[in-house]
Amino acid sequence: MKNVFLLAAISTMLTFSVKAQTATELLGKWKLVKWTSQNGKDKEVKDSTFQVFNDKNKFVSIYEGKETGGKWKLSKNNDKLTIRSGIITVNFKIDYFDTKKRIITSDQLGTLEYQKVE
Repeated sequence: MKNVFLLAAISTMLTFSVKAQTATELLGKWKLVKWTSQNGKDKEVKDSTFQVFNDKNKFVSIYEGKETGGKWKLSKNNDKLTIRSGIITVNFKIDYFDTKKRIITSDQLGTLEYQKVE
């Protein structure tokens, strides 16, 4: 009986975590709260660093009050996020993603943790 209950609980958790990983859940404003470089060292995070994901795959990066526009794309299986700003394209692996928290990793930037603010 314990095994059946445990399997039901795990299935429910997986259902909620998969459901949250959609382009719709990505829409909104996300604040950078932690940044770890490729070599594992924490980097300084500015309080005014945000990513904003809008409809029609429009993207805005906000850093120290300066906004840079671009486009975003989420892979079909929701495990990769591509952000293009001008001529620069960065591919991220999605390590964790729910309605309030997102952790992504890129070869160029390391690991970035965001919290949704809007």
